[in-house]
Amino acid sequence: MSNVSFSDIAIIACGTLSLELNYLKKEGFLDAHSLSYTTPGLHQDVPELERQLVKRIIKAKEKVNKVIVVYGGKFCYVNVDEPTRTMQKIIEEHGPGVGRIQATHCMDMLAGEDERDKIAQELAGGENVWWMTPGWIKYRKEVFKGWDKGVANENFPRHTGGAVVLDGIGYIDQYMAEQPEEFLEYSDWMGIPIQGYNISLDRFKSLLLDQAELLNAV
Repeated sequence: MSNVSFSDIAIIACGTLSLELNYLKKEGFLDAHSLSYTTPGLHQDVPELERQLVKRIIKAKEKVNKVIVVYGGKFCYVNVDEPTRTMQKIIEEHGPGVGRIQATHCMDMLAGEDERDKIAQELAGGENVWWMTPGWIKYRKEVFKGWDKGVANENFPRHTGGAVVLDGIGYIDQYMAEQPEEFLEYSDWMGIPIQGYNISLDRFKSLLLDQAELLNAV
């Protein structure tokens, strides 16, 4: 890994990824000037997502000239009322000092498509998998805000390979040990089994470093 410093960079992320980012900060990899988070699950409320994100970018730029936004580009912000308005356009409106991690969504930040295909083959024989990160477990009420059992039944059971949590921080083992009944209830609500899969955070680190290097070159 590169020795690039984040000390003069503010990082703004979806709260769903706060677990991984705080972990990287604690282990000493992420010496960011500041870390701030939007409410988890705002992919379901894009006006509020944009409001919170813009507010945090403006606040960050009062103190630093470089900002990394940790949001996916394809699935995290889908504006049905204004389809041509994308996450990338929002980023670009704040100038060359603001960059975005290059991934389609939070799962893609932790494991690329090829790696996810391999994991699905290993755990589910290549069947369709519902991917999650630990934040989708911890912030269930926010991520699935407004979802009742009927909506759950419409979405989850067609993922015949079950749900797989891409875990780079040891969260699932601890959660299952400390709150087994809650874990089983979550799985029952989804109507599919949930299992964790241990990964490294190397891809996530590389994507963060790539943006830091690009901002440093501006």
